[in-house]
Amino acid sequence: MTKVPELFGSMVFSDKAMQERLPKSTYKALKKTAQNGEPLDEGVANVVANAMKDWAVELGATHYTHWFQPMTGVTAEKHDSFIQPKNGGVIMEFSGKELIKGEPDASSFPSGGIRATFEARGYTTWDPTSPAFVRDGTLYIPTAFCSYTGEVLDKKTPLLRSMERLSEEAVKILHLLGKTDVTRVSTTVGPEQEYFLIDKDMYNKRVDLKMTGRTLFGAMAPKGQELEDHYFGSIKTRVSAYMRDLDEELWKLGILAKTKHNEVAPSQHELAPIFSTSNIATDHNELTMEIMQKVAERHGLVCLLHEKPFKGVNGSGKHNNWSISTNTGENLLKPGKEPENNTQFLLFLAAVVKAVDEYQDLLRITVASAGNDHRLGANEAPPAIISMYLGDDLDALVRSIINGEDYHSHKASRMHTGVGVLADFKKDNSDRNRTSPFAFTGNKFEFRALGSSLNIGCPNYMLNTMVAEELSQFYDKLNGSDDIESAVRSLIREVFTNHQRIIFNGDNYSAEWVEEAERRGLLNLKTLPEAFDHFLDDKNINLFTKNNIYSESELRARCDIELEMYSKQINIEGMTMKQMAQKEIIPAVSEFVHELSKTVIAKKQVSEAVPTKAEEGLIISLSNELEQFIALTDELGKQIDRACAIDDTSEKAHYYQESVISKMNEIRELGDSMEEKTSAKYWPYPSYTDLLFSF
Repeated sequence: MTKVPELFGSMVFSDKAMQERLPKSTYKALKKTAQNGEPLDEGVANVVANAMKDWAVELGATHYTHWFQPMTGVTAEKHDSFIQPKNGGVIMEFSGKELIKGEPDASSFPSGGIRATFEARGYTTWDPTSPAFVRDGTLYIPTAFCSYTGEVLDKKTPLLRSMERLSEEAVKILHLLGKTDVTRVSTTVGPEQEYFLIDKDMYNKRVDLKMTGRTLFGAMAPKGQELEDHYFGSIKTRVSAYMRDLDEELWKLGILAKTKHNEVAPSQHELAPIFSTSNIATDHNELTMEIMQKVAERHGLVCLLHEKPFKGVNGSGKHNNWSISTNTGENLLKPGKEPENNTQFLLFLAAVVKAVDEYQDLLRITVASAGNDHRLGANEAPPAIISMYLGDDLDALVRSIINGEDYHSHKASRMHTGVGVLADFKKDNSDRNRTSPFAFTGNKFEFRALGSSLNIGCPNYMLNTMVAEELSQFYDKLNGSDDIESAVRSLIREVFTNHQRIIFNGDNYSAEWVEEAERRGLLNLKTLPEAFDHFLDDKNINLFTKNNIYSESELRARCDIELEMYSKQINIEGMTMKQMAQKEIIPAVSEFVHELSKTVIAKKQVSEAVPTKAEEGLIISLSNELEQFIALTDELGKQIDRACAIDDTSEKAHYYQESVISKMNEIRELGDSMEEKTSAKYWPYPSYTDLLFSF
């Protein structure tokens, strides 16, 4: 393997590459655009484009693509070559105009009715804050995506807008507090990515995995995760080779892959990166998911990113570690040694507390998906109820502020192991709470409710916008105060007092918390359709329009897109289940029952004294279940037909959730029961034992 420092970022048009290849004036102009949002001159763009092309060609690139993130949930790319005809031959050229603007067909991407399907034009536009890179012989240029009439059609644009809004409002607050040297504030993210690896041959035999990403049938294996032996266990040779290959591919693209380990469920694993600014972290996470799947193919594996590919074992999430930092290098969510005296920290903490309480519905909405609905609240992930964990020490400080009492920080104690050769070390001030959806973890918040396949741009633009709005309100209250320190202290106490209901340090998995949350007036939105019923509430429309993240029409379009996408996913799952049942499971069970019946007849031909009670009991049991199974499968088809006939997107999504999914659950229960009784020789699909324990 090449030395990691040499390998890292070798395929990225990085800051170092730009300094080496761009004239100083061009480099400075580009940095001003990236750091301060200043307009980019076309002449500068031409110089950058030519240098970028030369660099990419040296690395073997023949094409370029504007790489963007439409509302499909995956990335998109259209490849164009650098060749231009000249004197009967070709030359390799790339202009500033081609760098800045691309034109994919906007009619073929979800638009929520903003664009008619016969109106095709849309634009991608270069994001100079996220570096270009070379992959598979192509120069990838990260871009935003909008319609011909300017409406947002992607997941990057709202994130970039929210980052600017948060920076603007945070800088104003910091200037009030005397930090006039701060000119920009950025949010940073470190997303931990969970995933499953299974054998490709097994995968290819499961139509449900190929069509939906999850198993629609599957009886539990004799062993699951109950021995707790997989988590942090020794990494198997085949998986280790995959992880090593994956690290190298990610490092080439400048992705700060840091941690890798086995997760709780069998065949489940995790990768975690070092923090990056929010938009770069989003680009990198999208790349990470794509590369995970491509590298898996080289090793005869398939990487599953569905939130719940296997019933009965833990699903996969993505922990979104979010923080706020200044351009002077200060983390605004770092309490310091004396948090009780750190007014700046307490003010920003208050903004986050108020934001999470007032917009708990939006945080729930931003992690809602057909896959994540199977995972949230299943004692493997945070519940659908949004709350905050602050830790014992910080929670005690907040209580003392609310009650007007003195507070003395608990100094970090030392951990004494009682073993002479083991060094004592300083403990953290508080434990971690793995059941909380939004937990403070020292100098950041860990939003744990994200699903593994989610584009992290969504929750992060929500967080940025919510906190920006609260900081804006804080500024309006504090600006012009004669005694700013006293005004800030008063505001902090007021906010903590009014929004303390959102703070919960206990067990979020417990039934008692569900009852307590209801008493507190917190929302419990268990499914995507329930959550999206709140998306267009007046306060949410006002939040996004006031902060120029979306227009109202863009917001309504996004709601329609998400509801329509949900319905389509459940429809695909329902149709796949119906096909599996009718074409393979019903014939398989019938054939096994037929074989059993022949066995009974053969035994009785030998002698009436030969016992056949066991076979006959199994025949009766399977026949009864098969009859119910066939009837329910027919009913599922009718339910899907009724759902397809509904025009209203919200009504349709609710019908799929309430009627189609409930019918699918009934069918699965019977199917899994029949699998347990049917000979493996006849069962048409690899079992959970095959899938989860094949290597």
